[in-house]
This record gives sequence, C-alpha cells and structure tokens, in this order.
Amino acid sequence: MHDGKIEIYTDGSCLGNPGFGGWGAIILFTGEEIHLSGGEEKTTNNRMEMMAVIKALEWMHNDSGLSDGDLYSQKIIIYSDSNLLIQSLNQGWKRKANKDLWESIERLRAWLDISWTWVKGHDSNKYNNLVDKLAVKAAEKFKKKR
Repeated sequence: MHDGKIEIYTDGSCLGNPGFGGWGAIILFTGEEIHLSGGEEKTTNNRMEMMAVIKALEWMHNDSGLSDGDLYSQKIIIYSDSNLLIQSLNQGWKRKANKDLWESIERLRAWLDISWTWVKGHDSNKYNNLVDKLAVKAAEKFKKKR
C-alpha cells in the first residue's frame, strides 16, 4: 500500500478555441512521475482542462494498483492553473457548460480525499510547466493530423 500524499498536476491547451486540443497530467505517486496526455480534434480549452483531471482520476482508479479501500484513504492534491475548474470545485461556481465532463469528475472524485489547488500558469512551478508542454504537444499532434 502507498502511504502518503498523491500529487496530480493537470493542464489543457487548445490551438484555437474551439480548435485542436490537448491535455496533460503528471501523477507523482510511489516516487514515480506518471505522464499522461491526449487530445481531441475539435474542442475547447475548458474541456481539455477538465479532461486532464478525468484522465488522471481514471488512471488512479484503474491503473494505480491501489484497491478501492486504499485509494479512498489517500490524500490527493490536484493542481491546476484553471481558475474556473478550481473555483467550481472549491466554491461551487455554476457549471453552465460541459455537463458531461462535470458528471465524470463528480463520479470519479466520489469518496476520494482531494484538495483542489490553483497554481499560477506559465510561472516557476516545474510540474505545471511540464503538463503545459504535454498538453500543447498533444494539441499540436492533432493539428498535424489534419
């Protein structure tokens, strides 16, 4: 069993809004850095910010090797530079768009001990800068396919 906190950094990017989008997540878990990324052809920046969180939480549920009981006992800190995402989760801001993704986030975060933390984007945070690069690279990959 993993004892301690799990840190997750997430970011989304969009080349045009809507446009080619990418998301990135880095999970700091058991002394390792797990890098995840992906994207979509026609999407928005907000959707990609949310998709990064969804994919990271899906990884925790399905691929971390933790049983549900062990996962539910972990302290998880999710960092994002999306004020909309963090304030919606911490302060109950209205969720007017992307209801499908909000439903996924709610389902995946149920029973988990998560702290939602805003970090300044494009600043000095190493992992925030890395997830930004993952997200941009994923968006560029989809653009090149066209």
